[in-house]
Amino acid sequence: MTEWMELLQEVFLEAWGDSIKMLPFLFGAYLLIEYIERHQSSRIEAALAGGGRWGFFPGAVLGCVPQCGFSAVAANFYGSRVITLGTLVAVFIATSDEAIPLLFSMPDQWPTLGLLLAVKVGYALLAGIMLDFVLVKLIPKGLRGGYSGHIQDVDCHEEHEESGSIWLAALRHTLEIFVYILVFSLVIDLAVEGVGPERFAAFLTSLGMAQPLLASLVGLLPNCAASVLLTELYLSGSIQFSSVIAGLCSGAGVGLAVLFRANPSLKQNLFITGLLWALGAFAGVLAMMAGL
Repeated sequence: MTEWMELLQEVFLEAWGDSIKMLPFLFGAYLLIEYIERHQSSRIEAALAGGGRWGFFPGAVLGCVPQCGFSAVAANFYGSRVITLGTLVAVFIATSDEAIPLLFSMPDQWPTLGLLLAVKVGYALLAGIMLDFVLVKLIPKGLRGGYSGHIQDVDCHEEHEESGSIWLAALRHTLEIFVYILVFSLVIDLAVEGVGPERFAAFLTSLGMAQPLLASLVGLLPNCAASVLLTELYLSGSIQFSSVIAGLCSGAGVGLAVLFRANPSLKQNLFITGLLWALGAFAGVLAMMAGL
């Protein structure tokens, strides 16, 4: 019992020390995010809705804005047929939820962050082109979306916090994610110590190509915890970068949950969910084959 208490204390102190170092960078990132969402969200939404058949271009870029607010906006737009399927999927693929602030909070991971963003934007653009141009005739008209809706008819601001101090809002988001980081760090460290670092690493390595497939499933969870978990597993050395790519390409945050509410067709929503998983898994497998 004493050994377990000592182990728990040691793991907690290590996780606490690692997590607390991120706070200044996390707060700075969320302060910028709050400013963008409060002062630029209308312009961003207009750019997304006004892209027409080429909407996947702004969608791939705007989806990179941290948190999942714009994936929720895209889901609302698609449900009202303001944007196309390609634009919706581009936004979902580009969305990284809390992974960007988390990686930004660690300066030594900035090259990784840059590579992640480049891969996700490029892949989002490719998916948008394939869905809206190359394969468009193979997609049922009701699933293609776009053109028939109007941005004025869509209420997309339910996910935004428009009032109150921007400093307090950024602090609240920082503390919320800090708790996630601390909890996941504790759980991962305890699992590694309990099973043994060698066995834990051997198990995850033995998954082979199944690792990105499972990571892509985790990414579908409509909660920011999924992106935090995947990033923490990568930072701890438990999963490969290719699996992070898989999980974050399929992870649209609350976007999927909003889609099921905004789009009346359950069949379409299930198809989009399956498509998102397949695209994420495929990206992860390709990245693994490329040695990432």
